[in-house]
Amino acid sequence: MRIVVVADHAHINGGLAKVAIDGAKGFARRGYRVDFFAAVGPVEPSLTEAGVAVTLLDQADVLSTSSLARFGVQWLWNGAASRALAKLLATCDSDETIVHVHGWAKALSPSIGAALKNAGLPVVHTLHEYYLACPNGGFYDYGAARNCDYEAMSLGCIAHNCDSRGYHRKLMRVGRHALMRYGSGLYGTARHLITISKLQREAIAPYMPKDAVFYEVGNPIDVEDLGPKGDGTPGDFVFVGRLSAEKGPRYFAQAARLAGVTSVFVGEGPERAALEAEFPEARFLGWRSPAQVREILRGVRALVFPSVWYEGQPLTVYEALALGAPVIVSDICAGREAVTDGENGFWFRCADPQSLAAAIGKLKDDALAKRMSQAAYARYWADPLTLERHLDAVAAVYEKVRADWREAPSVAAPIEALS
Repeated sequence: MRIVVVADHAHINGGLAKVAIDGAKGFARRGYRVDFFAAVGPVEPSLTEAGVAVTLLDQADVLSTSSLARFGVQWLWNGAASRALAKLLATCDSDETIVHVHGWAKALSPSIGAALKNAGLPVVHTLHEYYLACPNGGFYDYGAARNCDYEAMSLGCIAHNCDSRGYHRKLMRVGRHALMRYGSGLYGTARHLITISKLQREAIAPYMPKDAVFYEVGNPIDVEDLGPKGDGTPGDFVFVGRLSAEKGPRYFAQAARLAGVTSVFVGEGPERAALEAEFPEARFLGWRSPAQVREILRGVRALVFPSVWYEGQPLTVYEALALGAPVIVSDICAGREAVTDGENGFWFRCADPQSLAAAIGKLKDDALAKRMSQAAYARYWADPLTLERHLDAVAAVYEKVRADWREAPSVAAPIEALS
C-alpha cells in the first residue's frame, strides 16, 4: 500500500503535526511506501531518515508570512497546493493508494479538495479540529471566552462575531467555509472520518454527510513507562499548556486562591501578563521542553486541565496519567474520557472556580493524592496508547476505507481547480 499523508506543516509545531509525522514514520518503518505532502517547512529530519518521500511547497503560514495580504489569498484558495497535490496523486495507483488528510486549514486551504476529488482515490480524514464543520475550527466564541451557542453557519452564527481578531476576520472565515463546503470538493471527500474521542464525534457528527463513517482512533502518547511514583510527598497543582483564554488558566488561578494553594503554570501565551498581574502569588515557569514537561508532571500532586472548549484529545492529560499524576479536568473537554471521577482524578464544572477549588481541596490530602497517583499509573498502563497500537488501528481503518472504495469508487464530476 502507498500512503499519501497531507498536512499543513512538515515539522512538529503541535499535536496535529506530531501525530501526522510520527504516523508517517511508523508506516515507513513497517515497509509501506509513504509520501508526506505539506505546505510549510522546514522538514522534520526524521521523516527523510525513515524513508518518507516529502513534497514541500515551502510556503508560509500566518505566523511566518511576510505579507498578510498575500497570505490571505493563499488562506482562501492555495492554487499552488492544489496543483502540486494533483501532480503527486497522478503518480499513484488507485488500487494501491490511500490519502490520509490530517490538516489543511493553516496553510493548504480548501483548494486541496479539487485535487483529492479529481484523483478519485480513497481518502480518510483525521479530525484533529473542527474546520469541516465550524468556520473558526473550534465551536468556540473567543469574545465570550466560552463554547459557542450557535449552530455552525446558521444566520445567528454568521451574524455573531466569535473571532479573536474582529468581525471582518469572521466574515472571511465564513466565506472560506462556504468555499470549502460547496466549491472545493473537500467536504465531499470527508466520508471516512477518524475521530480521536467520543466527544469529538458527538460534536461534529451533525454536520457531516449522512453516509459518513466514523472510526475512533486515539492519538499515540509519547511517554515512557517509569513505573509507579515513589512514596515522597506529592508536589504542586500544575497547569501545562498555552496560556490562552480557551485553555482556562484564569479559572485555575482563581480556584487555587480559593483553595489556599499555589497555582503553578508551565507554558507561554497571551494571557500570561494579565495572570501575573492579577495573581502575584502564582508561579510561572514559562516554556519547557517536552522532556522537562514530563519531568515536571512526574513530580506534581495533580495536573489541572481547565479547558473551556471541546478539545478532541488533550495529550497532556494522558501523559500525566501515564506518569502517575492524577488529573483534575473540566467536564466539557474530552480529557474527561480518561479520568474516572474520584479514582484517578476529578471532574469539575467547566468555568466554575468554586467547583475546581473543591476538587483541589480534596487532593490537598496527601494520602488521597498518593492513592490517586497509583490508580492513574495503573489504569493508563493497563491499556496504553502506544504508537504501535495506533498504527495497527489506523491500518485497519485504511483497509476498511479501501474496501468501501473498491465497492463504490468515486464517479463524481471533476472539480475545476482555481488558479
